[in-house]
This record gives sequence, C-alpha cells and structure tokens, in this order.
Amino acid sequence: MANYRKSRIFPIALVLIIAAVLIASLVSLTRAVFFKNDSSKVDTTSQVDSSRQALLNTEADRSVRMVVRGSIVADEQFRSYQITVTPSSRRLVTYTGYLDKKLDEVVLSNNIPAYEEFVFSLDRANLVKGDELSGDKNDTRGICATGQVYQFVILKNDKNVKNLWTSTCRGSKGSLDANVDQLRALFVRQIPTATDLIRKIDL
Repeated sequence: MANYRKSRIFPIALVLIIAAVLIASLVSLTRAVFFKNDSSKVDTTSQVDSSRQALLNTEADRSVRMVVRGSIVADEQFRSYQITVTPSSRRLVTYTGYLDKKLDEVVLSNNIPAYEEFVFSLDRANLVKGDELSGDKNDTRGICATGQVYQFVILKNDKNVKNLWTSTCRGSKGSLDANVDQLRALFVRQIPTATDLIRKIDL
C-alpha cells in the first residue's frame, strides 16, 4: 500500500515541479521583455533630452553647423559649402573640389542673445529629431550622387555631440527626421550675403 502511494505521489510531484519551473520561466521572460522595452524608451528619451540641452547651450565652446554637398561630378566641378554659428561668430565658406579648396568666406560677429534665438529656432524646427546611424548606414560617401546631401551638427569644442544627415534623393533619407528646407533657411539667414555666394557655386 505504501509503495502504491509513493508511485502515485512521485508523478504528481514531478508535474508540479515542472509546472512551477515553467511558470517561473514565463514570468522571468515577460519581465525581461517589458523591462528591456521600458529601458530602451528611457534611453531614447534621455538621448533626445541631452541632444536638446547641447543644442540650447549658449556657452562659448558651443556651435552648430550645416554642411551641404553637391552632386558627385568631376573634381573641377564639385561644389560644397558650410555655415557654422557660434555664440560669438557666424561663418560661411564655399568650396570647390573634393579637397575643399576655399572659394569664398564670410566671417561675421555674433552675440549670445542672437545665438540663443537661433538655436531655439533650430530646436523648434526639430534639429535634434532623429537617431544617429552607425557603421555603413552612416557613411555618406556616394550617397545621392545626383542630388544634395545635408549634414547638421551640434558641436562642443569642435567635437560632434550629435550629427544627423539627409539628402534630396528619395532612397537616401538618412538620420534626420525634420524639414530640411526649414533648417537650411534658418542657417542661410544667419549670413546676409549667403544666398548670393551659394548661387555662385551652383549646386
């Protein structure tokens, strides 16, 4: 009789143990999935917040830059330009060739209130909206060969804090998730003679 009871209890105990292990595993898996999703959301939010703080910072070592590259053609015909704005200066440089031979340069003074208005306007135009790409996806060489590539950079001590790009080609959206025409216009308006100088290089 005792052996009969043991033979009945053992399978039941085994089933209960297996069920307990399965339930524990399921709970752990569920928590891991939800915790991972929550942490990724927090990470994304914190990245956006830190990028926005970097953009809106008006300390002397801060700056923002737009780089525009024309279509990929012969070295003699290749053109590009960049506009860099800091709390104390505004600079536009146009280039010819892939070695960035300088064509025209304009350097103007700036002040903190003007810089503050500018970076706040960039923030409202969603300059920081977008996730930086990595590896080959962030390599703009050869991208949009028949159009233009736009790169927007937030800097501290001339080192990139955030770098987003897009292009005029439909298949090369890049990492920027904002209206590039709006952002470009804001940068160009920082240099009174910019339109004429950019027109000269005929991108």
